[in-house]
Amino acid sequence: MRTFEEILEIAAQRKGGRDKVLAGAMPVKSAGELAAIPDESWLAQMARGIFQAGISWKVVEAKWPGIEEAFHGFDVGRVAMMSEDWFDQLIADTRVIRSPPKIRAIQENAVFIREAGGFGRKVGEWPAEDFAGLVRWMGKEGSRLGGTTGQYVLRFMGKESYILSRDVVARLVAEGVIDKAPGSARAMAAVQAAFNAWKAESGRTLTEISRVLAQSIG
Repeated sequence: MRTFEEILEIAAQRKGGRDKVLAGAMPVKSAGELAAIPDESWLAQMARGIFQAGISWKVVEAKWPGIEEAFHGFDVGRVAMMSEDWFDQLIADTRVIRSPPKIRAIQENAVFIREAGGFGRKVGEWPAEDFAGLVRWMGKEGSRLGGTTGQYVLRFMGKESYILSRDVVARLVAEGVIDKAPGSARAMAAVQAAFNAWKAESGRTLTEISRVLAQSIG
C-alpha cells in the first residue's frame, strides 16, 4: 500500500498540483455543530439521497421545493406518524417522486431518527476512526441508507467521511486494500484500517483523503 504522500503526488500530477486536488473538499463540522443540526434537516437529507438513488439528481433538485412542501418541511414527528391516507396521497402527488418504496423509506427513517434520541449528537460523537461502523449502523437501522446513500448523507451534513465511489474503490483495489467493491464487514474493516493509517500519516481528514483517492483515478 502506498503512503498518502505518494497517492497525493499521483493525483497532483493528474490534476495540475496539490492545491487543485484538495480544492473543493467539503468542510467538516465539529461534534457540537453536528449535534446542533435539527432532526428535520437530517430527514430532509436522507429523503434527498433516497429520491436521488437511480435517477438524475437534477430531477430531484428541480422538484425539491414541492417535495419539502408535500412532506411538511420533513417534520420528523409528523412524518413518523404518517397515516395510510397521507401515504396514498403522496404516491399520487405530482410534486414528489412517486415511488411507494421510497416514500415508505422516508417515513421509516423519521422513526429511526426519533428512536436514536438526538440523531445529530450521536453522529457527531461517533469516532471518525470507526466511520465504517457508523455507515453500518445507518444501513442496518435506517431504511434505504445502505451502499453510498448513507455515506453521501453524512458527507453533505458535514460529518468527517469517506465515500466509496467507483474511483475511490479503484484506488483501494490498486493499493491492495480490497479486491473489489467492499460488501462484507471484513472488507469494510480493511478499508477503515487503510483510511486510519493515511489519516495518522498525513493529519488529513477522512473527507480530504477520500477526495485525494478519487482524484488519483478519476
